[in-house]
Amino acid sequence: MGIGSKEPNSHKPIRFFFVDPSTLRHCFTATNLHHRLVALSQLRRARLVPAIYHLNLPEPSFNFAFLTLRNGGKTMNLQRAPLTISSLLHFLRQTPSHSLQPFFDYTLFPLLLLLDASVDCRSPKKLGSEEKVESANIPKVSDSVAEGVLQCLEELLKKCLLGSVDQMVVVLKKLTYGALLSPSDASEEFREGVIKCFRALLLNLFPCSDKSCTCNQVFGLPVLLEKRDFKPPPTRSPKYASASDECLLAFLQSQAASAAVGHWLSILLKAADNEAARGHLGSAKLRIEAFLTLRVLVAKVGTADALAFFLPGVVSQFAKVLHASKMMTSGAAGSGDAIDQAVRGLAEYLMIVLQDDANSSGLDMSITVTSDKNGQMITTISKSERKVESGKGDASFHVNRTNDWIEKTSVHVDKLLGTTFRHICIHPAKKVRQGLLTSIRGLLSNCSYTLRQSRQMFLECLCVLVIDDAEEVSAGAQEFLESLFSLVGKYQLEQDVAQIFSRLIDKLPKVVLGSEESLALSHAQQLLVIMYYSGPQFVVDHILQSPVTATRFLDILAMCMSQNSVFAGSLDKLITSRPSSVTYLDSVSELKAGINLTSDCLTCMSPNPQKSKITAIQEKDIPYTSDNAQKNYELPHMPPWFVYIGGRKLYQALSGILRLVGLSLMADKKNGQHLALITDLPLGYLRKLVSEVRMKDYNETSWHSWYTRTGSGQLLRQTSTAVCILNEMIFGISDQATEYFRMRFQMSRKRRQEVQESDAEFVDGQPFGESRWKVLQDESLRSHLIDCIGRILHEYLSHEVWDLPTENRSSIILPDYEAEDISLNLFHDAAMLHQVIIEGIGVISICLGGDFASSGFLHQSLYMLLENLISSNYHVRSSSDAVLHILASTSGYPTVGHLVLGNADYVIDSICRQLRHLEINPHVPNVLAAMLSYVGVAYKILPLFEEPMRSVSLELEILGRHQHPELTIPFLKAVAEIAKASKREAYSLPSHAESYLLDVKAKISDTEKEDEDDINMSDVESEKWESILFKLNDSKRYRRTVGAIASSCIMAATPLLASANQAACLVALDIVEDGVMSLAKVEEAYHYERDTKEAIEEVIQSYSLYHLQDNLDAADEGADENRLLPAMNKIWPFLVVCIRNRNPVAVRRCLSVVSNAVQISGGDFFSRRFHTDGSNFWKLLSTSPFHRKPNLKEDKFLCNFPIEAHPVLQRAPWLKLLI
Repeated sequence: MGIGSKEPNSHKPIRFFFVDPSTLRHCFTATNLHHRLVALSQLRRARLVPAIYHLNLPEPSFNFAFLTLRNGGKTMNLQRAPLTISSLLHFLRQTPSHSLQPFFDYTLFPLLLLLDASVDCRSPKKLGSEEKVESANIPKVSDSVAEGVLQCLEELLKKCLLGSVDQMVVVLKKLTYGALLSPSDASEEFREGVIKCFRALLLNLFPCSDKSCTCNQVFGLPVLLEKRDFKPPPTRSPKYASASDECLLAFLQSQAASAAVGHWLSILLKAADNEAARGHLGSAKLRIEAFLTLRVLVAKVGTADALAFFLPGVVSQFAKVLHASKMMTSGAAGSGDAIDQAVRGLAEYLMIVLQDDANSSGLDMSITVTSDKNGQMITTISKSERKVESGKGDASFHVNRTNDWIEKTSVHVDKLLGTTFRHICIHPAKKVRQGLLTSIRGLLSNCSYTLRQSRQMFLECLCVLVIDDAEEVSAGAQEFLESLFSLVGKYQLEQDVAQIFSRLIDKLPKVVLGSEESLALSHAQQLLVIMYYSGPQFVVDHILQSPVTATRFLDILAMCMSQNSVFAGSLDKLITSRPSSVTYLDSVSELKAGINLTSDCLTCMSPNPQKSKITAIQEKDIPYTSDNAQKNYELPHMPPWFVYIGGRKLYQALSGILRLVGLSLMADKKNGQHLALITDLPLGYLRKLVSEVRMKDYNETSWHSWYTRTGSGQLLRQTSTAVCILNEMIFGISDQATEYFRMRFQMSRKRRQEVQESDAEFVDGQPFGESRWKVLQDESLRSHLIDCIGRILHEYLSHEVWDLPTENRSSIILPDYEAEDISLNLFHDAAMLHQVIIEGIGVISICLGGDFASSGFLHQSLYMLLENLISSNYHVRSSSDAVLHILASTSGYPTVGHLVLGNADYVIDSICRQLRHLEINPHVPNVLAAMLSYVGVAYKILPLFEEPMRSVSLELEILGRHQHPELTIPFLKAVAEIAKASKREAYSLPSHAESYLLDVKAKISDTEKEDEDDINMSDVESEKWESILFKLNDSKRYRRTVGAIASSCIMAATPLLASANQAACLVALDIVEDGVMSLAKVEEAYHYERDTKEAIEEVIQSYSLYHLQDNLDAADEGADENRLLPAMNKIWPFLVVCIRNRNPVAVRRCLSVVSNAVQISGGDFFSRRFHTDGSNFWKLLSTSPFHRKPNLKEDKFLCNFPIEAHPVLQRAPWLKLLI
């Protein structure tokens, strides 16, 4: 029973029996525990402790347990206590609860005595003389013994049931003394052990068998409990389900225990606060234990009447804990587990005290279900205004939960939660966000009316958690939010969502332009989630219902994404966000990988390996990996200026909002008609810019004057933002955007599918929101979309936009002002505009798919993208590269090369058209060179280069070089690429011609075997030989074309072999070398074709196929069988001049070209040439070309002053320069 007894069925203060004071004193002060047990037997005879031998137990169990405990008690003195405590703890852990329960009092009493001694020796002492005398007699209990006692007590309380209310009160009193010790008085383990003992006591309180008792109205465990928090208490056998006729839980819920409950609430909160105040010295584990124990205490009490009085203090203390987590990220105050326990504990307390059902009488709520005009069910909650004064009742710890009290309390709670929950929903610890999600779910489910003022705040936090980075958090939030939007009566929810939506839109610019990025991200994510779950019709009704609201909404988004907000960023963000300038284009690496492979094959086939190419246009080879390339081809990208505003997550949220706006217009046929009106709003900035540039050209104003004029720079930046908004809205209409939203907002469905794979009804069901956010498949709507995109693309490709300068080049600026006066901001702003427009073309291609090419948009934009591959701005080049890959993918081509090949006629026509007007298109040579080099399919479109080569050859003549000297090297680069393509084709001609000759001979042999006796050939055989002849003629024409292009390249580059410009000379040497190799292969193929022709002529003569003779003679070669030697006769004098120029790099490359030419053309030709020009080469064998021979004729005219005869000057002639 314990050390006292209490009258049955009453909750009065505890009464103790009077016993001999000396006996009681000896029981508590004896050093040897055996002596204390002797005193305990005297107390037993006083009917204060039950006799254990009166219990009906099996003899073996009785003997074993009793002897073990008795022997431990005899030897438990303070010197040998550590070993005894350790053995006792081991025994308690090994013994099952049903064997230990009969000896609960026998074991509990000495442990409480030791706990008293441990607390007494650690308690702070007063300065009185009497206390000093008594404190000297108190035995000192070491930390190891004290902590071991608490461990034994915890294990005992876990396994054994308390016998009475008095016994529970005594144990609580002992634990209270221990819990009141400060961190300076007791160790961390001791204070933690006291809290664990208290929690073990609470967990072992079970409801009684009386169904009418109040204990059966509570759950008994925290409703938001996680399995990882602690193990559930062990199940009890019916025999020992209760050790007393009294209900301990009912006593804990009564007014008699209110003071103790309030005291322990204060103790636990204070213990947690003490650890936080200690900073990094504080114990996070003890803080967690305190909050977890508090949750258990609240769950065991479990009634609003018992806990309502303490709500203000508890909520305030919890709010203090949560507010401190905003500033503390480490130590006990920043522990994620502790914050998680605090959030759950606060929610559980509010769910009990402010539960709607528990307060329905005070609020006098009535729920009415009605239907509106459309038949939709609407749930309304009405209340009667009862004037009931709030205040305390008869008991000291009781409040009347009236309407006024609930109103005031909810206002106070909303004020405290509003400053903490919004921060916790973006806490870096996943478990904290999980705890917040669980808490919000419980509060909205149980306190939606009493906490109606906080309901919108809960929904805002829930919207942030919906797109949390952790899948567990986002899936749970999505599942709960879907359930809220799926309710039949959601009228109140729709009102809350509309108010939240309006408030978030108004506050969005302020938070985005503020200094706290996490807050801006939270607001943007809330807005995105609300739009998605509310559906496209909600977006149209609240944003796009009128031009005024649409303009206001787009202006707000433009303000958030504009370049004018760059001041919000920091210098560190700017430095970390800038990419390295040393980079490469993936398409170049991809295509060069194939080109290098082909070059290696050609090198093996050639008689002489190729030497290193020129350094003027050589680029470093970088290994290509397709995985890295695919990451750069995902559009749309974050605009380049947004790195100064916020991170990628913030832009994803803002762009998601714009994508939903675009998708909402195409989800319904009626709304789709407004697409042109909505897109015209941001497109107006682009049209205004085009008009401004036209006026600038009309007035012949310089770029410098135009940009420095008020408003021009701002208009340029506003246009970039408007294009970015248009790109995101158009991308929202694509299938990729729909898939993106499906993957992002369907995590809850994925988790349910994993759990309920066998539930066919769920798997086949339509997931929430997926059917609403889809582009309507309607032909008229699709046609309207293509018309709108056509207008947008027309403005994107306006030449006024692309006339904006991105670099300081004299060819694009007027001579009425100094070039250095141009602001670099103009180049920067123009490059960013070009970048977002190029990405917009890729977005349009993604949106339209195959319709992009069929609508003519591919031909409008392809050449412009090829032009921007040579842009001086890296971001523009990389964007063009990425968009070319996207166009190839959406148009059904495997690579960019195949894309250009499929549209080669259009590309070549554009090049030829611009070659006729080089004054206004000076970039065409570079475009031609870049296209041939980057795309890598010049050999496949080689026949189309005859007309461009004529224009290029004219420009490389003396008159052309005089008119456009700055274009000489760009034209040479283009010729070099054409020469490479012709060489590649020329190397394949001999093998093809030889294989065709063998094939013709085999067919002749077969024909002779079949028709040995018949000299007449059938019509079928005649047609077969006619097709063979046509194929031969095609091969001849193609060989002639390759030879003509190679000859044109040689003719164009030969005069520049004598150039003093090293770069031009080196490029010309490369062209000549490739051209000579090509002509050699062309002549080799000619010989095979000649043999093939002779074989076919024999067949014609043998079978009298004279009608084929005309076709055979139609492809007469003329003089094309001899191209190499005439070309070498023209090249040789310029090679000699190149040697005479004595440029070391050019001479070295020229000798390599001569060496290859000698082996290709033959020794007879060069033997005559070396006879006349060999002196220029022989000198190189005797002298080094890197040292200049002194001119003696010039030295003899020098005047020698007397000072020059000084021996110092003779040893160091360079000192003469100082005289």
